[in-house]
Amino acid sequence: MPRQNTPPSDYPQAVLQQIEKLAQNIAIARKRRGESQAQWAKRLGISQPTMARIERGDPSVAMASYVMCMWLINPKGDLAELIAPQNDHTALEREVAKAKAQRKPKAPQPNSPVPPKTNADSAVYPSQESDLASIIPGLLNEARQEWTSAAPGLAALMAKKPPQKP
Repeated sequence: MPRQNTPPSDYPQAVLQQIEKLAQNIAIARKRRGESQAQWAKRLGISQPTMARIERGDPSVAMASYVMCMWLINPKGDLAELIAPQNDHTALEREVAKAKAQRKPKAPQPNSPVPPKTNADSAVYPSQESDLASIIPGLLNEARQEWTSAAPGLAALMAKKPPQKP
């Protein structure tokens, strides 16, 4: 089967810049430790030319090699935490928008009395002028509760436990 890889020349410029910045930081860390590329390559189980490619920011080097370099620099760092579900701001924003849409009061049915708006209602249905940041914590709690009840597998994944069968 032919390879389906995107050539590095087609990567977004922002991605290439991040890889270059990562490469610079790896090179700085290695030099600050007074170690050679050959020493790091041996510790990583890669060749010295591959280590040089990492420090140049070559995007075709295996991700595992970059991650191993980061691990050598900070073994307690949690790279996966950067993209953990609770840190996926785009998805969270979509969930907030969805929850807000679900919270909007339905139009009253003809011939049915319109309930008076109370202070509690204004807390539940903030005006458009209100700051979205003030309602996000409550919405995130609701989203977590929905995830837990509707998707045991996702809840288990977030809790780093194997899912239990219902």
